[in-house]
Amino acid sequence: MISHGSATLLSRRMFIAQAGAAVIATARLFAEDDVPADLDHILLGVDDLDRGIAWVEQRTGVRAVFGGVHPGRGTRNALVSLGPRRYLEIIAPDPRQQPEGPAQALAAMREPRLFNWAVHTNDIAGAARRAVAAGFAIDGPADGSRTRPDGKVLRWKACRLKDDNGGLLPFFIEWSPESVHPAVDAPSGCILQRFFVQSPEPQEFAKKCHSLGVEVPVEKAATPLLQAVVVSRKGRIEL
Repeated sequence: MISHGSATLLSRRMFIAQAGAAVIATARLFAEDDVPADLDHILLGVDDLDRGIAWVEQRTGVRAVFGGVHPGRGTRNALVSLGPRRYLEIIAPDPRQQPEGPAQALAAMREPRLFNWAVHTNDIAGAARRAVAAGFAIDGPADGSRTRPDGKVLRWKACRLKDDNGGLLPFFIEWSPESVHPAVDAPSGCILQRFFVQSPEPQEFAKKCHSLGVEVPVEKAATPLLQAVVVSRKGRIEL
């Protein structure tokens, strides 16, 4: 027999669960127009990975899973799916590696913040040629990999701009056909509803993106920033 108090508690839990599911379903409906179609993942930087995982979990109710380390880059990560072929990468210095360039920048981030994003492509060489033709100096394309906790190795090729406007411009990534995309088995429960860039010169920045074959919403603001709106069963959060 279920007591009246237990039934009330159960009904509240069901209501919260149903309301949360409705929020996520609604977010999926409105995400397509406000997120670049080729966005692969967004990077949330922080100086300590465990603290970054806890920060995201507290706000979304979803606990990121440890992804692995990036040998030679001095970093390690944890992941949360943001929908089909999209994910959030929480990235921080790896205490077992020497702090390289990316890790040094992350070590200064006491509070988690978006600092870069990636666009997926099936032709990394073509993306590199287009960037060079548009006047950008590039690094790569270069092979990348990391070993997951289950022993599987993820492989990709990446092409980065030497001047990415402080992380506002994306880098390009082509995943190996043999690798499972991280969004497939990363913890679910979050949807990327909106992603945009703030810039003091939005038209000029939008032209740069267009020359790279990237279309992203750009808003005028005094401070250059990456902005994302993520929806979970706990509601909306802004990154």
